[in-house]
Amino acid sequence: MRHARGYRRLNRTHEHRKALWANMAGSLIEHEQIKTTLPKAKELRPIIEKMITLAKRGDLHARRQAAAKLKQDEYVTKLFDVLGPRYKDRQGGYVRVLKAGFRYGDMAPMAIIEFVDRDRDAKGAADKARLAAEEAAEE
Repeated sequence: MRHARGYRRLNRTHEHRKALWANMAGSLIEHEQIKTTLPKAKELRPIIEKMITLAKRGDLHARRQAAAKLKQDEYVTKLFDVLGPRYKDRQGGYVRVLKAGFRYGDMAPMAIIEFVDRDRDAKGAADKARLAAEEAAEE
């Protein structure tokens, strides 16, 4: 029986998992859609939903709690300025996990995790802006 075994350890230490969730949550907030393995996506869902709930609250304490988990200020800013107001009237279910076949190398089940009402232009926007800035700097 697996009573009181509430999460997947994913063959990582506690510190490694904590860093993994911080990185994945930040990437999901930035791009609003990421592709990862199915167990990681299923474990990321409650973490990111709690972040959106903090963003809906919007006070200073919630912002500091989110900053302690996310580690990068631009993710916290987008979370509270864009995503919080977007889901203000929604009662939950902010992200979806879609199965996306199997990875070629090791046949790991893959999944796409994305926000429900995501901005389709957000994916890759930071990379495009960075490349445009590099080209402008060269000229």
